[in-house]
Amino acid sequence: MTADIIDGKAFAAGLRNKVAGHVARLVADHGITPGLAVVLVGDDPASDVYVRSKGRMTKAAGMLSVEHRLPADTTQDDLLALVARLNADRAIHGILVQLPLPKGIDEARVLATILPAKDVDGFHISNVGLLAVGQRAMVPCTPLGCILMLREHLGDLSGLDAVVIGRSNIVGKPMAQLLLGENCTVTLAHSRTRDLAGVVRRADIVVAAVGRPCMVTADWIKPGATVIDVGINRTDAGLVGDVDFAGVAAVAGAITPVPGGVGPMTIACLLANTVTACCRANGLPEPMGLTL
Repeated sequence: MTADIIDGKAFAAGLRNKVAGHVARLVADHGITPGLAVVLVGDDPASDVYVRSKGRMTKAAGMLSVEHRLPADTTQDDLLALVARLNADRAIHGILVQLPLPKGIDEARVLATILPAKDVDGFHISNVGLLAVGQRAMVPCTPLGCILMLREHLGDLSGLDAVVIGRSNIVGKPMAQLLLGENCTVTLAHSRTRDLAGVVRRADIVVAAVGRPCMVTADWIKPGATVIDVGINRTDAGLVGDVDFAGVAAVAGAITPVPGGVGPMTIACLLANTVTACCRANGLPEPMGLTL
């Protein structure tokens, strides 16, 4: 068996095109331009690359892109004051504070200061709670991208056995909630799970999000399963995922590559969330194809 390759790069390009179409209609029909503000504190190289990419793609979609680059010695009070100004700015519909923040700044407090309606990262505790009880929420971008690709590839997910490896607040936990919302039978596995390989082996859907290079091997995978690899690990051999791609691709029915799988979907979903937030703020119908 040779797995189908789920092309996240192509899927993300299609999603960004949908976003651009919705933005054009918002501008033409209502005179409204969705606005995304990104705040970067410090000079972390990886964060800098990510923020520049976000800004470029936001502008390409016809949206307002605002960047606030603050020095590493910015105080927590100054950062909170900036977030408060962005909360009050009606031209800004989405706010993203790039993580990690420098030492001495309480990330939880900063994220809690962002208005839930503008929390396009989906990290605010209010959005976390709404997602947990199945109500309308801003959904974290990476899990949202995963579920959109799974829907596209598999169609109805109802009744499928899904295993999420990793219980982070950013990916693992919200991913499990989204799969429950699709009526999957969900196991959230982690470092303390007994017989992890055996647990994973029964799954129709495997989502790996642990940050350990090539941890998931072919003998863990049920033949024909769909494997979503969220991991991005820098090694001497280059970027690799949490899944042994070559080995697992010989067993699985479908798999996302690294790079070119889940990664491109994260920014595309950030743009989609911003358009959704804009529509909600203005009492307009939520755009079809961008939300769950």
